[in-house]
Amino acid sequence: MEFTSHMEQALFEARAAAARGEVPVGAVLVAPDGRVVAAAGNRTRELSDPTAHAEILALREGCRAVGSERLPGHVLYVTLEPCPMCATAISNARLARVVYGAADPKSGGIAQGPRVFSHPQCHHVPEVIDGIAASEAEELLKSFFGRLRG
Repeated sequence: MEFTSHMEQALFEARAAAARGEVPVGAVLVAPDGRVVAAAGNRTRELSDPTAHAEILALREGCRAVGSERLPGHVLYVTLEPCPMCATAISNARLARVVYGAADPKSGGIAQGPRVFSHPQCHHVPEVIDGIAASEAEELLKSFFGRLRG
């Protein structure tokens, strides 16, 4: 089976989020047949919703599209390591795989911090691929926060 990355589209969504004044994180949900089902960028400020992370928005849209709360066989591409909330939602949605770019030592929930998928309470553990387009994702975040602090 050939691996096709949808990280460029996730980076596009992250850039669009930054342009809206949101933390630049983008996510793309891909169906088992390779079709993009959903794409989103962070919208927490715009929607006044602390759960409006790119991953959550993409999962919501994907679940609506397939008419189910579960997305077996689907793959989520996200520019930043998902936080614990998003990692739990990914597990609950029963995704086959999560592919992310930059690690998040401060707020990550997969390889950092609580490592949600390692807990015995985690009912489903997707395959995890990290570091895809990490340097581009990291640069986007650094420049965004640099402008805020500058």
